[in-house]
Amino acid sequence: MTSALVKELIDVLTLEKLEENLFRGKSRNFVGKRVFGGQVLGQALRAAALTVDRPVHSLHGYFLRGGDIEAPIVYQVERLRDGKSFATRQVRAIQYGQVIFQALLSFAPQEEGLNFQVEHPAYPQPDELKNEQELKNLIAPFLPEKVRTNFLRERHVELRPINPTNPFTPQPEAPSRAHWMRVKDRLPDDPALHQAIIAFASDYALMGTGLMPHGISFMTPNLQAASLDHGMYFHKPCRADDWLLYDMNATVTSSARGLNHGRMWQNGELVVTTVQEGLMRLRETEEH
Repeated sequence: MTSALVKELIDVLTLEKLEENLFRGKSRNFVGKRVFGGQVLGQALRAAALTVDRPVHSLHGYFLRGGDIEAPIVYQVERLRDGKSFATRQVRAIQYGQVIFQALLSFAPQEEGLNFQVEHPAYPQPDELKNEQELKNLIAPFLPEKVRTNFLRERHVELRPINPTNPFTPQPEAPSRAHWMRVKDRLPDDPALHQAIIAFASDYALMGTGLMPHGISFMTPNLQAASLDHGMYFHKPCRADDWLLYDMNATVTSSARGLNHGRMWQNGELVVTTVQEGLMRLRETEEH
């Protein structure tokens, strides 16, 4: 039986075809008044995938404007190339006549060839860890009621952090974090859906690695944070309903931006690599 959260996630990533190469997606309140970047990533990937016959292997996107959760998003797909091996698509996400996100995606079939990967990190297994919801419940009694309700909202993808910290009392630490993640319910055998959900979840926590050496978090009151771009490489077939280990780190923060990297592992295989630059601007606490 599929849970309500998983049904809602599938619904968000199921697009309405308006015309050839033109699709419409619904918006949901995942993180607040602005559209969650992961939602746009997943929907853009799904829109492009509806025009090809092979899985995506790379995605490079730019977040150009904040999206409005009260309005649908139209996805315009441009077929740049259809080769024997590779197919390339450009996707524009549009709200109120303006492009809020733009991406290039490349698709290719799986094929035999050279095979190498770096060593799998040594972390506890998911059954040895508390899930994020259990950890939130430990913090919740100490939070004001107006903060507590939103903080306790359950995610659509289950997370099990490796080294959890309290986001309300962050301390400076090395910019490295990891969590296991999966959709709890069994999903249809649709590779594009699995890749779209993984793209959706790839935006969780990644930008936060760049905040860690500064001892701040997304709960820091005077922080202005936003994803600027997002890149993904799908190396091997993977499923969103099986545990994925998401290992993340940041390499530099400069000019109010941070560069973050991630690797996803499944059953010992390196299946996805991510990279994202995020805006991390500390504003004055009082407006003048």
